[in-house]
Amino acid sequence: MILFRYFYRMKTVEFTSTIKCQACVNAVSPVLNNFPGIHSWKVDLQDSSRKLTIETEELDEAKLQEALKNIGYTITQVV
Repeated sequence: MILFRYFYRMKTVEFTSTIKCQACVNAVSPVLNNFPGIHSWKVDLQDSSRKLTIETEELDEAKLQEALKNIGYTITQVV
């Protein structure tokens, strides 16, 4: 029997956001938890830019921006 291991190239993508409080985190959780390609995410509410950090293999940023815009939040990728 041959075992194969697949290694995905995980990357960290950071965004500034309008996610300002725990209630906001609760509101975006269903979108981020179910968005294709997102393995994990967190929002730093202590950072003045409210940095959203996403661990992903592949992310369609435009679709994510649209999904969050639909529930009242905006994100901008940190370059």
